[in-house]
Amino acid sequence: DESQPMVDARMLDGSRFNAAIRPVGVDGPLVSIRKFSKNKLGLHKLVEFGAVTQNMAEVLAAAVHARKTTIISGGTGTGKTTMLNALSAFIPEDERLITIEDAAELQLQQPHVARMETRPANIEGHGELKQRDLVKNALRMRPDRVILGECRGEEAFDMLQAMNTGHEGSMATIHANTPRDAISRLEQMLGMTGMPMTVQSIRSQIASALDIIVQLTRLSDGKRRVTSVAEVTGMEGDVIQMQEIFRFVRTGMEADGTILGHFEATGLRPRFLEDLKAMGIEFPGRYFEPGRQQE
Repeated sequence: DESQPMVDARMLDGSRFNAAIRPVGVDGPLVSIRKFSKNKLGLHKLVEFGAVTQNMAEVLAAAVHARKTTIISGGTGTGKTTMLNALSAFIPEDERLITIEDAAELQLQQPHVARMETRPANIEGHGELKQRDLVKNALRMRPDRVILGECRGEEAFDMLQAMNTGHEGSMATIHANTPRDAISRLEQMLGMTGMPMTVQSIRSQIASALDIIVQLTRLSDGKRRVTSVAEVTGMEGDVIQMQEIFRFVRTGMEADGTILGHFEATGLRPRFLEDLKAMGIEFPGRYFEPGRQQE
């Protein structure tokens, strides 16, 4: 009715349903149904599509397996959820995972997955369950990792706390255009909590919580690419330090608008390679040779 002219719901098959009537729908009722693919794109498919190379995929998969905390950064429509789904496949099956989303889209295949979804307030304005409420509750459920569909507000504080206190390997997506921008966005989110924290303490918490930032970009030709893989290495003074491991280099554009380019290593070896080596996972040195085009 006019007192609540919009509704958002999940259908039995998992699709999202949204409807609006007058006065919100100026010309009449509006209905949209968002259906999710039942065929999850694995990391091997993203390699086939050219979104990432085989070498880069192997390094990212090993890092996830080794419980390296990972943030997937990108703009709207860049494939953040798809990448999060793909990387989650490399989490060991004996781990207990809790996913938190506004709309349940993640399709984790492990046997011990608990899915949680936010709830809007009712017509009286009561009963709202925000992502921060669910993150706090998830930490009481003894998870090995928490997977946050999109980090965009004050829940960032509790998520980083979890990453710093025994829930290594947790993952999230964030709306940002570069790895450095993702860090800045997290700083802003921590400021939204209203808690008395200095810039130094905010940045220190971020630096100690994060290991890897995977940057996704939708190019002007519509193709999606991993344009940067960066490792958070710590603090220097009051500045969070990062080093780029892989990047996508644009080299031109064809007449039809297709973007030309290649993936390459920067020559910097990730510090987490030592942790992987302790687990029996090693990579050839050529994976990280400076300027080497990735296979």
